[in-house]
Amino acid sequence: MDAASSVAQFTDLNLLSLSLRFGSFTCELLNWGFFEPLWWRNYLHVHSFFEVCYVYQGLGTFRINDQICPVQSGDVFVARPGEAHEIISSHDEPLGIYFWAYTLLPGEQRGDEQSGVDVVMGAFLASRQAISARTPSMLRTLQLLSEEVTRKEPGYLQAIEALTVKLLLDTARAVVDLPRLSVPLDLPAKRSDEAIVQVMVRYLRDNYSRCSLSVCDLAAQVHLSERHASRLFHQVMGTTIKAYLTTLRMEKAAQLLLDGRTSIKEVALATGYPDVRYFTTLFHQRVGLPPASFQRKGGTRFLVNVQE
Repeated sequence: MDAASSVAQFTDLNLLSLSLRFGSFTCELLNWGFFEPLWWRNYLHVHSFFEVCYVYQGLGTFRINDQICPVQSGDVFVARPGEAHEIISSHDEPLGIYFWAYTLLPGEQRGDEQSGVDVVMGAFLASRQAISARTPSMLRTLQLLSEEVTRKEPGYLQAIEALTVKLLLDTARAVVDLPRLSVPLDLPAKRSDEAIVQVMVRYLRDNYSRCSLSVCDLAAQVHLSERHASRLFHQVMGTTIKAYLTTLRMEKAAQLLLDGRTSIKEVALATGYPDVRYFTTLFHQRVGLPPASFQRKGGTRFLVNVQE
């Protein structure tokens, strides 16, 4: 398959429903696409999900969080949820890109030690680096994805899932400090307060759908008073239990809305809000769009009026 055919067939991946779990993370693939090397601009906007672009040809500019960054063939660049960004192609050497979008949520870790996947994906969530040229095998992975979805030979779905995991890992590896992550082969033991808060976090992630979930329930899991549990949680996590739970619920709600198969009432109930009106108001305050508009627009909100 030549390069042009590989790019053209890439969007066939949208015909598949890909929901992946690797390490303790879950990922829902939302969109696959490309721009041909012609002049284009997609204007300033934000997403509720991750959007990653790989430059296979040409030059351009990636504007993100008020920074102007040049990009060229071989670069990968990442827009994280809520980050305002736009891409502008060069007129003289137009930009050609592959792009893919996905949600990424950490889950409950099994055992006391993090896996290598959890370490690198956790670092990816914490990283603010947007652009990297450290992409030695990314183009070949993208081409293999196109080949698998085009040929549809036996086992192609499993191959696509494996290649997608590699793509997500390589994206994370590109924008984190790998040498720094790789030095300690044996991860240090967690401090006792961190271990206690981790139990609370896991409990919240397992029970966020309960409308009756309270600080009292959480404190009981770690055998502390409500006051002590709240203070410890804020000390380790840098936020309150209520704020963390609300953010978690909004993340889950956004993922359900993007799936498109769940009504707003069902999403509200599934995330612990029996009052749909309250859920709608809270979601609008947190995300910037009412649930219906968010679902209709696929989680994207333009920050300026797009004019030709």
